[in-house]
Amino acid sequence: MTRVAQQGGLRRFARRPPPAEPEERCELCARPVDAEHSHVVNVESRAILCACRPCYLLFTHGAAGKHRAIPERYVHLPELAGGAAWWESAGIPVRMAFVFTNSERGAPVAFYPSPAGATECLLALESWDRLVTDNPVLAELEADVEALLVNVDGDRFEGFLVPIDACYRLVGLVRLNWKGFDGGTEAWREIDAFFEDLRAHG
Repeated sequence: MTRVAQQGGLRRFARRPPPAEPEERCELCARPVDAEHSHVVNVESRAILCACRPCYLLFTHGAAGKHRAIPERYVHLPELAGGAAWWESAGIPVRMAFVFTNSERGAPVAFYPSPAGATECLLALESWDRLVTDNPVLAELEADVEALLVNVDGDRFEGFLVPIDACYRLVGLVRLNWKGFDGGTEAWREIDAFFEDLRAHG
């Protein structure tokens, strides 16, 4: 056997297999979880945690402690009543924002996705109360774990009642894909696909 052939054979055995994809695990008990799995939120730190089904169920139905199970409910509101007046009072500078009740503060809080992450904006309580009156389904939002996500398209104010992790998924899309001042074509393609998926859920 020639030296070249020997080296080729050794190289074959020396090649390492590609690294396996890291296995996702429950962040509460370390049990492996499927790619599609549930989440819980730490209401003190606002961290979203992956959870196996048994751990998830521990924190449903108002369980005590700092963790809450994130529901899987989606409701589509094609036309958010009073959306224009509320949007103007909130002074949100982009076309997307979400609102949820923060139990630590005892009040609703509003955020919008930005290249820097979720950015908080001022929210007038009176304008939020009017929006809930005009859209009674919003009174059903569960504190900490569900949000109203608003998408503005021209004069249309589209609302989605969604799990809070859906909002942070949108924040991640913006951070990952946003380019320049207006976001760029790729970012808006991803954002539009995200909202299409929400419409299919709702």
